[in-house]
Amino acid sequence: MVHTLGVAVVGFGWMGRVHTQAYQRVLHHFPELPVRPELVTVAEEVPGRAEEAAARYGFASTARDWREVAADPRVHAVSVTAPNFLHREIGVAMAGAGKHLWIEKPVGLSAADAGAVADAVAKAGVQGTVGFNYRNAPAVAYARDLLASGELGTVTHVRIRLLSDYAAHPDSALTWRYERARGGTGVLGDLASHGVDLARFLLGEISALAADTAVFIPERARPTGATAGHTLATGGALGPVENEDYVSCLLRFASGARGVLEACRVSVGEQNNYGFEVHGTRGAVFWDYRRMGELGVSRGTSYQDQPVATVFVGPGHGEYGAFQPGAANAMGYDDLKVVEARNFLRSIAEGTPCGPTLTDAVHSATALDAMSRSAAQGTWVSLG
Repeated sequence: MVHTLGVAVVGFGWMGRVHTQAYQRVLHHFPELPVRPELVTVAEEVPGRAEEAAARYGFASTARDWREVAADPRVHAVSVTAPNFLHREIGVAMAGAGKHLWIEKPVGLSAADAGAVADAVAKAGVQGTVGFNYRNAPAVAYARDLLASGELGTVTHVRIRLLSDYAAHPDSALTWRYERARGGTGVLGDLASHGVDLARFLLGEISALAADTAVFIPERARPTGATAGHTLATGGALGPVENEDYVSCLLRFASGARGVLEACRVSVGEQNNYGFEVHGTRGAVFWDYRRMGELGVSRGTSYQDQPVATVFVGPGHGEYGAFQPGAANAMGYDDLKVVEARNFLRSIAEGTPCGPTLTDAVHSATALDAMSRSAAQGTWVSLG
């Protein structure tokens, strides 16, 4: 029997829309789920935005204040897609109210924030899922399986990149993302958090790191009205960019492997250039998000001059079969969030975590805090 689960979305920018659409699509792809999400309410402080979302997607009600959601007995699960500085307050309150939590990374401004939400989830006995969606790509799941099987030998090193131009325009508005008090770390929280999660997902725990950061566009114009996404602004008073445009980081893993993680939000000519290269003693895997359904695989016994084959993922790799019937049919970003929604709902139905949890968010945030300390001190930082 399928049970109805009342869900709410708090914060309705682009990510709020993505979560909403994932709820609407999830049973199309995973009809075996024993719960059916019902869009109960959407909360958004920008005037008119919640009402527009309700009219477009069919939410039963709207709210200006997220506290109304916490108090609503119709709501059993909440997507938190509000700005970073609100994650801790909203996440702790929702868990305390007995709501299951699907919250976007980086879960607050620091490891302390992520830890507070994790503690609240554990204390309340609710489920918590975090938006580390790139691990849901079937090719990434296949890469992990290959590495875990030992077929590629002992992993020696990894290179992870997350390069984008979303903030490259000098007229990008000085939104909350560029403020330390509301956005926290810059590209660290936006992109490097995903890189840390991929590193841990593929290779295990990070034991130490050394990082360097930079701000390449030091001033931006303040917006004169409500913003969404990466809005351009001209004519407003200039203000300082307080957090990082760029980070490069050396990684040491508990396994003995080494790594390099690089992330940038102002890389002109780069649009979502995300991916990794993992090398082992007998082979390697290569993944580019922009060619999501392909995995470069080198394996064999040649060692030197060993070729790389392109594998088109298909049914049997991760959750690919829930979306496409045969290899080389394309999946997209929103599909990864549908997988995330499925994992969230499955964890609620079964009472057991499925997919990335608040513990993963704490690990990621701890690494980001260490990157900030390392860049400031010019030293290696141990993650314990």
